[in-house]
Amino acid sequence: MSRLRQFATSQASAPAGAASGWSLAALGVAALAGLPIAAILVEATSGGLTALAHLARTVLGEYLRDTGLLMLLAGGFAAVVGTGCGWLVAASDLPGRRLLGWALVLPLGVPAYIAAYVYADMLDFAGPVQRGLRSLTGWGPGDYAFPEIRSLGGAALVLGLVLYPYVYLLARTAFATQSVSQFRAARSLGAGPWRAFRQVALPAARPAIAGGLALVLMEVLADFGVADYFAIPTFSTGIFRSWLAMGDKPAALKLAAVMLLFVVALVALEAATRQGRSDSRDGLARHESGPLVRLTPLGKALALAACALPVLLGFVLPAAYLAAMALTPVAQAAAGDLATYAGDSLKLGLAASATCLVAALLLTFARARSTSRLTAGAIRLGTLGYALPGALLAVGLLAPLGSLDQGLTRFLRDNFGWSGGLLLTGTSLILVYALSVRFLTVAYNAVGGGLARIPPGLDSAARSLGARPARVLARIYAPLLAPSLLGAAALVFIDALRELPATLILRPFNLETLATRTYRLAGDERLIEASIPALILLAAGLLPVLVLNRLGKR
Repeated sequence: MSRLRQFATSQASAPAGAASGWSLAALGVAALAGLPIAAILVEATSGGLTALAHLARTVLGEYLRDTGLLMLLAGGFAAVVGTGCGWLVAASDLPGRRLLGWALVLPLGVPAYIAAYVYADMLDFAGPVQRGLRSLTGWGPGDYAFPEIRSLGGAALVLGLVLYPYVYLLARTAFATQSVSQFRAARSLGAGPWRAFRQVALPAARPAIAGGLALVLMEVLADFGVADYFAIPTFSTGIFRSWLAMGDKPAALKLAAVMLLFVVALVALEAATRQGRSDSRDGLARHESGPLVRLTPLGKALALAACALPVLLGFVLPAAYLAAMALTPVAQAAAGDLATYAGDSLKLGLAASATCLVAALLLTFARARSTSRLTAGAIRLGTLGYALPGALLAVGLLAPLGSLDQGLTRFLRDNFGWSGGLLLTGTSLILVYALSVRFLTVAYNAVGGGLARIPPGLDSAARSLGARPARVLARIYAPLLAPSLLGAAALVFIDALRELPATLILRPFNLETLATRTYRLAGDERLIEASIPALILLAAGLLPVLVLNRLGKR
C-alpha cells in the first residue's frame, strides 16, 4: 500500500515538472525564432532617425507606393476570383462542380516567380503570342500597342493568379458550412440570388474571406522573384539590393524594420479574422436539399468559363509551356548538372525538415502539457515565421550572427590557429536556421493536429503501468504521430525547396538549389534551360496543394 501511495505521489508531481521542462523548451525555441525580429527592432531604434530620413528622401516613398499598390491589386484580384469561385462551387449547380472544386486549388502549386518567367517569355515582343499576332495581321513593330507584362499591373496579375486559392479555400468552406435556412428565408421573402448572396451569404463568410486575403497579402509582401524579374521596386527587392548589391547593411535593416510594420498589421488582421467564424449544422444538408442557386443554361456556361479560366491561366498554361520547353534538345542538354542542384536541394530540405520536426514536437508537447501564458506567448512567437518574408528573415539573422561569427572565428584563429573560415555565415547552417524559422509553423500545425487526435488517457494509462516517458514516447506517440510527422516533413521539405530570397542571400557560394538555378537561368533569359528544374519545382508544389484542398473540404 505504501508503494502504491508513493507511486501516486510521484505521478501527481510529474506533470508540474514535465510542464516546466516543456515550457523551457518552448522558450528556447521562441528565443531562436525571435532572434531576427529582435535584431531588426534593435537596429530600428539605433542610430537615430538620420538613416531613416535619408531613406525617406530617396527610395522609401517608392517602396511604400509600389508595395502597397502591388498588395492592393493582387489582393483585390485574389479576393474577387476566390470569393466568386468559392460561391459557385459551394452553392450552385455548376456543371463539373466536383472536378472544378479540386482544380481551382492547383495554381497554388505554381511558384509565383516561375509563373512570372513563363508569362514574360510568352508575352514579350519576341514571344509566341506577339509573333503569332504579327503573322496573322501583317503588322510591324510600331503598328500596334500590346500590354506590357513587365509592369506593376503584370506582376499583380501573376501574383493574383497563383495566390487566389488561399481566398477560394476559406470562402468555399465558409459558404458550405453557413446557414442554409437564412439564405432560403431571404429568397422566400423576395430577394433574388444576387441580393441574397450580397446581404446574407457574403457577410457571414466575410471573416473567412478576410483571413484568406490576409494570407495572400503576406505572400505578396514576401514576394521577391516576381518583383525582381519585373523590376518592381518593393521592400523585398530593396532589402536585397541594399544588402548585397550596395553593401549598405544599415539601410537594409531600416527597410526591414519598416517592412516589419506591414507584417505586424497583417498578422493582426489574420488573427482578428479567426474570431466570429461559425459553422451551421444545416449547411451539411445542402447536398440533400439541392443547390442554393440554380443557373440557367447561359448562366452555367458563363459560370463554367469563370471557374475554368483561373485554372487555365494559373496552372495549365504555365505547366504546359514548361513541359513543351522541357522536351527540347536545349533543355535536355542543360539538364546534365541537374543531379548536383537536386542533391543540394535535397540535403537542404531534409535538414530543414528534421530541424522543424524537432522544434514542432517541443512546441506541441509544451502546448499540451502547460497552461502558462508565458508558454502560449512563446509558442506564438516561435510560430510567427510564416509571416516573415524571406529577405527580412535573412538580414535579421545575418546582422547578429555575422558579428558573432566574426568574433568566434577571430578567437579560434588567435588561440587555436583556426584557418577554416567562418563557422556559421560561411556555411549552410545559417540557411537551415532561416528556413526552419520560416517554415516551423507548417510543421507545428501538422504535428499539433496529429497530437490532438491522440486520447490523453493513453499517456496516463501507460504511466500508471510504470512506463517511463521515453518508453511512452517510443511505444505510443511515435506510431500514432508517424503520419503527421511524415506529412509535416514533406510540407517543410517542399517549402524549403521553393524558397528563393532567403536562399539567395544566405547560401554559401558552392551551394546551388533548384530554385536559385531557375532564378539565375531565367534572369539570363535562358528559360528553356531553366524549364526542367522549374517543372520539378512546380510538380513538387502539388503535394501541399492536395493537402490544403483536403483540409478545405472538412
